[in-house]
Amino acid sequence: MAVLPVRCVPDPVLRRRAKRVTSLDGSVQKLIDDMLETMPAVSGVGLAAPQVGVSLRIVVIGLPDEEPVVMVNPEMVKRSGERTVLEGCLSVPGYQGEITRSVAVTVKARDRRGKEFRVKGTELLAQALEHELDHLNGVLYLDHLESPDKLHGIEAEEEQGL
Repeated sequence: MAVLPVRCVPDPVLRRRAKRVTSLDGSVQKLIDDMLETMPAVSGVGLAAPQVGVSLRIVVIGLPDEEPVVMVNPEMVKRSGERTVLEGCLSVPGYQGEITRSVAVTVKARDRRGKEFRVKGTELLAQALEHELDHLNGVLYLDHLESPDKLHGIEAEEEQGL
Protein backbone atom coordinates (compact mmCIF):
# COMPACT_ATOMS: atom_id res chain seq x y z
CA MET A 1 0.00 0.00 0.00
CA ALA A 2 1.08 3.58 -0.59
CA VAL A 3 0.06 7.10 0.28
CA LEU A 4 -0.81 8.72 -3.03
CA PRO A 5 -0.39 12.41 -3.87
CA VAL A 6 -3.69 14.32 -3.83
CA ARG A 7 -4.44 16.30 -6.98
CA CYS A 8 -5.39 19.95 -6.48
CA VAL A 9 -7.21 22.52 -8.62
CA PRO A 10 -6.72 23.27 -11.48
CA ASP A 11 -5.73 19.64 -12.30
CA PRO A 12 -8.01 18.61 -15.22
CA VAL A 13 -8.69 15.13 -13.78
CA LEU A 14 -10.82 16.84 -11.10
CA ARG A 15 -13.17 18.21 -13.77
CA ARG A 16 -13.73 14.97 -15.73
CA ARG A 17 -16.64 12.60 -15.25
CA ALA A 18 -15.07 9.40 -13.92
CA LYS A 19 -15.56 6.09 -15.73
CA ARG A 20 -17.51 3.16 -14.32
CA VAL A 21 -15.44 0.31 -12.91
CA THR A 22 -16.03 -2.74 -15.11
CA SER A 23 -13.68 -5.20 -13.41
CA LEU A 24 -12.62 -5.50 -9.78
CA ASP A 25 -9.18 -6.74 -10.80
CA GLY A 26 -5.87 -6.48 -8.97
CA SER A 27 -5.17 -2.92 -10.10
CA VAL A 28 -8.53 -1.73 -8.75
CA GLN A 29 -7.97 -3.58 -5.46
CA LYS A 30 -4.53 -1.95 -5.12
CA LEU A 31 -6.05 1.47 -5.85
CA ILE A 32 -8.68 0.90 -3.14
CA ASP A 33 -5.97 -0.15 -0.64
CA ASP A 34 -3.88 2.90 -1.52
CA MET A 35 -6.91 5.19 -1.17
CA LEU A 36 -7.70 3.68 2.24
CA GLU A 37 -4.12 4.41 3.31
CA THR A 38 -4.04 7.88 1.76
CA MET A 39 -7.30 9.19 3.26
CA PRO A 40 -6.26 9.22 6.94
CA ALA A 41 -2.68 10.16 6.06
CA VAL A 42 -3.95 13.43 4.57
CA SER A 43 -6.61 13.93 7.30
CA GLY A 44 -9.51 13.30 4.95
CA VAL A 45 -13.03 12.14 5.79
CA GLY A 46 -13.50 10.92 2.22
CA LEU A 47 -11.52 10.45 -0.95
CA ALA A 48 -12.58 9.91 -4.55
CA ALA A 49 -10.32 8.23 -7.10
CA PRO A 50 -10.06 11.36 -9.29
CA GLN A 51 -8.46 13.13 -6.31
CA VAL A 52 -5.51 10.74 -6.64
CA GLY A 53 -5.42 11.09 -10.42
CA VAL A 54 -7.48 8.04 -11.40
CA SER A 55 -10.67 8.71 -13.34
CA LEU A 56 -12.68 5.77 -11.97
CA ARG A 57 -15.93 5.76 -9.97
CA ILE A 58 -14.44 4.71 -6.61
CA VAL A 59 -14.95 6.45 -3.27
CA VAL A 60 -13.75 5.73 0.25
CA ILE A 61 -15.26 7.39 3.32
CA GLY A 62 -13.91 7.11 6.84
CA LEU A 63 -15.78 8.96 9.56
CA PRO A 64 -14.05 9.30 12.94
CA ASP A 65 -14.33 6.11 15.04
CA GLU A 66 -15.99 4.13 12.23
CA GLU A 67 -14.80 1.52 9.76
CA PRO A 68 -14.08 3.02 6.35
CA VAL A 69 -16.64 2.36 3.60
CA VAL A 70 -15.50 1.47 0.07
CA MET A 71 -17.95 2.31 -2.73
CA VAL A 72 -17.50 1.22 -6.32
CA ASN A 73 -19.78 2.80 -8.93
CA PRO A 74 -21.86 4.65 -6.31
CA GLU A 75 -25.14 6.26 -7.34
CA MET A 76 -27.31 8.74 -5.47
CA VAL A 77 -30.72 7.17 -4.84
CA LYS A 78 -32.42 9.74 -2.61
CA ARG A 79 -31.82 13.19 -1.10
CA SER A 80 -33.96 15.00 1.43
CA GLY A 81 -33.88 18.33 3.24
CA GLU A 82 -31.38 21.16 2.98
CA ARG A 83 -28.84 22.62 5.35
CA THR A 84 -26.01 25.09 5.12
CA VAL A 85 -22.59 23.62 5.86
CA LEU A 86 -19.02 24.82 5.94
CA GLU A 87 -17.11 22.56 3.58
CA GLY A 88 -13.50 22.08 2.62
CA CYS A 89 -11.72 19.76 0.23
CA LEU A 90 -8.32 18.09 0.06
CA SER A 91 -8.15 19.20 -3.59
CA VAL A 92 -8.82 22.86 -2.69
CA PRO A 93 -6.33 23.40 0.16
CA GLY A 94 -6.48 26.54 2.25
CA TYR A 95 -10.17 27.31 1.76
CA GLN A 96 -13.63 26.50 3.09
CA GLY A 97 -16.97 27.59 1.73
CA GLU A 98 -20.55 27.87 2.88
CA ILE A 99 -22.75 25.71 0.66
CA THR A 100 -26.08 23.90 0.76
CA ARG A 101 -26.10 20.14 1.20
CA SER A 102 -28.85 17.60 1.89
CA VAL A 103 -29.85 16.65 5.43
CA ALA A 104 -30.11 12.96 4.47
CA VAL A 105 -29.06 10.87 1.47
CA THR A 106 -29.20 7.27 0.30
CA VAL A 107 -26.49 5.92 -2.00
CA LYS A 108 -26.28 2.51 -3.65
CA ALA A 109 -22.91 1.06 -4.59
CA ARG A 110 -20.91 -2.12 -4.83
CA ASP A 111 -18.28 -3.12 -2.30
CA ARG A 112 -14.77 -4.11 -3.35
CA ARG A 113 -15.96 -7.68 -3.95
CA GLY A 114 -18.84 -6.58 -6.20
CA LYS A 115 -21.72 -7.02 -3.75
CA GLU A 116 -24.39 -4.30 -3.97
CA PHE A 117 -25.28 -2.38 -0.80
CA ARG A 118 -26.90 0.87 0.28
CA VAL A 119 -25.70 3.55 2.65
CA LYS A 120 -28.12 5.93 4.34
CA GLY A 121 -26.48 8.95 5.88
CA THR A 122 -27.33 12.13 7.73
CA GLU A 123 -25.19 15.05 8.89
CA LEU A 124 -21.47 14.50 8.18
CA LEU A 125 -21.98 11.18 6.38
CA ALA A 126 -24.60 12.69 4.06
CA GLN A 127 -22.28 15.62 3.37
CA ALA A 128 -19.32 13.33 2.67
CA LEU A 129 -21.39 11.14 0.34
CA GLU A 130 -22.61 14.12 -1.69
CA HIS A 131 -19.13 15.67 -1.76
CA GLU A 132 -17.39 12.50 -2.96
CA LEU A 133 -20.04 11.63 -5.54
CA ASP A 134 -19.69 15.19 -6.87
CA HIS A 135 -15.98 14.44 -7.43
CA LEU A 136 -16.94 11.47 -9.62
CA ASN A 137 -18.92 13.86 -11.81
CA GLY A 138 -16.20 16.49 -12.11
CA VAL A 139 -17.93 18.82 -9.63
CA LEU A 140 -16.15 20.63 -6.79
CA TYR A 141 -17.79 22.20 -3.75
CA LEU A 142 -16.69 25.54 -5.24
CA ASP A 143 -19.38 25.00 -7.91
CA HIS A 144 -22.05 25.10 -5.17
CA LEU A 145 -21.02 28.49 -3.77
CA GLU A 146 -23.81 31.08 -4.04
CA SER A 147 -21.23 33.86 -4.32
CA PRO A 148 -17.46 34.34 -3.99
CA ASP A 149 -17.90 35.95 -0.55
CA LYS A 150 -19.01 32.51 0.75
CA LEU A 151 -15.43 31.23 0.27
CA HIS A 152 -13.00 31.80 3.14
CA GLY A 153 -9.28 31.23 3.53
CA ILE A 154 -8.31 29.05 6.50
CA GLU A 155 -5.21 28.32 8.51
CA ALA A 156 -3.44 25.01 7.85
CA GLU A 157 -4.28 23.58 11.28
CA GLU A 158 -8.02 24.19 10.67
CA GLU A 159 -8.11 22.13 7.48
CA GLN A 160 -10.05 18.92 7.28
CA GLY A 161 -10.99 17.85 3.82
CA LEU A 162 -13.80 15.67 2.58
